[in-house]
Amino acid sequence: MPVTTHILENGMNRFGKRLDALHIILSVLAVLLLSACTSRPDTVTIYPRPEAAGIEGARTVTVYVATTRERAAQPIDGFTREREFDLSYAEFVISIPPDHDPGEIEWPYSPKANPEDYFTVLKHTMLSQSAFDARIARRARETSQGSVGIFVHGFNVSFQEGLFRMAQLAADSNVPGVPVLFSWPSQARILDYATDKESATFSRDGLADVIEQVTAQSSVRSVMLFGHSMGGWLTMEALRQLSLEGKQTALRKLNVILAAPDIDEDVFAAQVDVIGPLDPPLMVMVSSDDRALGFSRLIQGNRQRTGQLDINDPEVLEQAQAMNVSLLDISSISSRDMLNHSRYAALAAIYPELDEDADLGSDLRTAGVRFLDTMGRIIDPANILGQAMDAQEAGR
Repeated sequence: MPVTTHILENGMNRFGKRLDALHIILSVLAVLLLSACTSRPDTVTIYPRPEAAGIEGARTVTVYVATTRERAAQPIDGFTREREFDLSYAEFVISIPPDHDPGEIEWPYSPKANPEDYFTVLKHTMLSQSAFDARIARRARETSQGSVGIFVHGFNVSFQEGLFRMAQLAADSNVPGVPVLFSWPSQARILDYATDKESATFSRDGLADVIEQVTAQSSVRSVMLFGHSMGGWLTMEALRQLSLEGKQTALRKLNVILAAPDIDEDVFAAQVDVIGPLDPPLMVMVSSDDRALGFSRLIQGNRQRTGQLDINDPEVLEQAQAMNVSLLDISSISSRDMLNHSRYAALAAIYPELDEDADLGSDLRTAGVRFLDTMGRIIDPANILGQAMDAQEAGR
């Protein structure tokens, strides 16, 4: 290759990468501008309205909370963004409106919002650890499978945002089980990435303790542990700690799913190595077009994020099988946020429609790579390649 051509190609590649970086930065700046113009839900959204109970067609979801957030000065305000060394516990009963749009949260921005149209907290109760454990155990006995779901939210999430997301996921997925939110003290400010990372680190002991508490209940037979974004990193750190402490009884009850995990791919591999193989295998939902993770990559030395892995890369397939990890590309799911970072919320809405043989808890849970097509079907790329080769052979 002529030297001038080589230099030109290298220059174009660098220019293309700069354009990609510029596109990501502009996307994040657009979110900042929109955030400045759009109000986010404050604590008024969790003020109890017991008079809203009993609305025809509404569903009720009871969410249990374990948190490393500081309790608010007034119990009605729930929890703050500050850190607390001791875990706090609570129970929230939330009404889901009759015409709820799956994948969305209808926010009650006003204390006078019509509960027929918006998510509404009917009551919330602060709990002791023993009361929390007892209620989880009782509710697990009441489910057919003795299952619990623990959701660990991501970066830039307030307490009320994490709470209502847990309620939305529980309502839309319609999966039997006890919904538990683990809420860590995110600052809920988009420019506080570094502070949030430290707060997530601060919370790994707390999450490990909650996992131990829940799995120790004899009536709890399985726990789906679901971590999103930075919450995925926190989840892996807690699992790593449990493994180092030899808490195999807790690990054996877990079914772990990470959605768009904001984890350096090398750090992820090191975490998996310490945690060891899980049964079913750890599932990671990825999207190569996740702009939020693209921005995270830019500000962290251009290190590949696990939630952006390309399942079409043969090396990615080889590594997934070697680590006993299941990668599911969900890029085909329509994203309701401009950064393509919260597709998991929409996935909960289509969960009941997935074919039984492609259920997230059965055939899908084997090591390797797969993707969801536009019809919500789970496809193994190897099958597509095999079918194409068969068709090619038949045409000869």
